[in-house]
Amino acid sequence: MTSTDTQLGQSAIANGAAHRDGTHDSGPASVSEVIDRMENAAEGSETTLRDVVSALGEASFVPVLMAPALAVVSPLSGVPVFSSICGITIALVAIQLLLNRDHLWLPDWMMRRKVKTESLRKATQWLRKPAGFLDRMSRERISFLVDRPFSWITELACLFCGISMPFLELLPFTSSILGGAVTMFSLSLLVRDGLIAVFGFAVVACAATLGYVLVV
Repeated sequence: MTSTDTQLGQSAIANGAAHRDGTHDSGPASVSEVIDRMENAAEGSETTLRDVVSALGEASFVPVLMAPALAVVSPLSGVPVFSSICGITIALVAIQLLLNRDHLWLPDWMMRRKVKTESLRKATQWLRKPAGFLDRMSRERISFLVDRPFSWITELACLFCGISMPFLELLPFTSSILGGAVTMFSLSLLVRDGLIAVFGFAVVACAATLGYVLVV
């Protein structure tokens, strides 16, 4: 294990404050770039979350929020407990965004979670078309909706989605729908697109309605 891997496993993804002042760091700046980094991390027979985080960049709060959301939207969501792990990851990142932390922390047991590399590569290929569509549709607009204090609402919505995923594991499609919403929320923060955030809230409403119908 390299020193970089050890650092990531213990605490570690440094200085994600750039998203708070309306700029972004040297990490991915679009959904397609996040997928590129995820695909680049897919080496060997299995790929860990540590590999993906390292590929996304050590200063990438929002891309790290987006990556598990994209994974839940993909066919990987069919892997047992996969949606729950992604939901917990999303919730942890969202909490630290709300707390305005300078460093992102993920527990080592989570960083060691892994999937088959071939499955991850198939998932990234599956995500290419929807990612391209989102990138073409997004641009900076209604940016006050992704500034404080409004961005707190978006981050709280990401937290709600992440916490909900483990409880919705057995309800078909619900976790994937919430993953789509978190993808939109994180994209809105990444490119300062308030309209995409509004669409994200609409998706959450659809997921809540579907969940109610399936339960009741």
